[in-house]
Amino acid sequence: MSRILIIEDEAPMRTALADVLLEEGYRPITAADGEIGLRKAIAEKPDLILLDIMMPKLDGFAVCAELRRLGHTMPVLMLTAKGQIEDRVNGLDAGADDYLVKPFSTEELLARVRALLRRAQRQGKSPVKFKLGEVEIDLARQTATRGRKVIHLTAKEFAMLRLLAEADGEPVSREKFLDVVWGYAAFPTTRTVDTHIGSLRAKLEKNSESPRWLKTVHGVGYKLELPEEGPQRGAKGT
Repeated sequence: MSRILIIEDEAPMRTALADVLLEEGYRPITAADGEIGLRKAIAEKPDLILLDIMMPKLDGFAVCAELRRLGHTMPVLMLTAKGQIEDRVNGLDAGADDYLVKPFSTEELLARVRALLRRAQRQGKSPVKFKLGEVEIDLARQTATRGRKVIHLTAKEFAMLRLLAEADGEPVSREKFLDVVWGYAAFPTTRTVDTHIGSLRAKLEKNSESPRWLKTVHGVGYKLELPEEGPQRGAKGT
C-alpha cells in the first residue's frame, strides 16, 4: 500500500483528496500547512507527496526545495490554482516532478499518481552515485562537485542524468527524455533536450565539443558512458 502525503491548507480539498486516495487503495497522510508537511515528509518518508503551493508558514516551493536539499527523492506532484508558466517553472526548478492545476479531474490526478509511483519504483534500482572524471554526481542528494567546487545543476539536468544512468549505457531517445523528464508539465520540443544536453556538457565535460561522457547517438538521442568502476547503486534516496 503506497503512502501518499497530502500537504494542503484547505480542509475540504485535503479531505476530498484523502478520500479519493483511500478508495483507490492508497494510504493517505495529511498535513494542513507547509511546516507540518515538511516535518511529516521527513519523518514518514512517504512514497509520493501531493503538495499545494499557496500555504501559510511555508509555501510549496520552499517545502519541495528543502526536501531536495536534504536528499529526499520521493516524487512530488504540485497542486495549485495558479496556471502561469512561471509558477510551473518555479515548481519544477524547486524539484517537483509534475504539476497539476486546480480544478482537475479525479481520473487525471490518479493517472499522474500512478505514473509517478511507477517512475519512482524504476528509479529505486538506479545508480545513485557515480564519477565522470573529476566530477562526482550524487543523484539522491542532487549534488555535483569537481573537487571542492560545487557545480550548479538544475532539477531537470539531474533528472536527465538519472534517466541516462538508469539506461546503463544504452541510448535514450529525445522523446523519452521529454516523456519522463518534462511529462505533463510543459510543452517542450526535442530541441529542448539538445539544449539541456549542451548545458550539461558545458558543466561536466572538460571539452564540451568533444564529450567523453555524454555521447550523441545519431538518429536516436544520447547515452552516458560511465568509467569502468561504474556507479554505486542503492535503494531510493531517503
